[in-house]
Amino acid sequence: MRSLRSAVLLPLLLLTGCSHWANDEWTGKDKAQHFIASAAFAAAGSAYGDRQGWSEPHSRSVGLAFSIGLGAAKELYDSRAGGSGWSWKDFAWDVAGAATGYSLYHATR
Repeated sequence: MRSLRSAVLLPLLLLTGCSHWANDEWTGKDKAQHFIASAAFAAAGSAYGDRQGWSEPHSRSVGLAFSIGLGAAKELYDSRAGGSGWSWKDFAWDVAGAATGYSLYHATR
């Protein structure tokens, strides 16, 4: 749980350095890409934890933190000067995808 909190709170603290915000819509091709990639990263992170012999809650936390952390890093990268800007909508799709990937992975186990 600690890693999940860190994955969510750290990007929020880093937001103070964003150079600009995105002006985007809630739907679109890039939102599906955010969702699918985050789902895959969460499942992959959870699978990695399982293969390492970690407990289910620990591997689950690692998978979620890995996926959400990558989504936050992508948005931070986008927020640099010359980037498309930080998008809370993209980040929301990242979180939804991570939760879905985690759920699907553990439902199939």
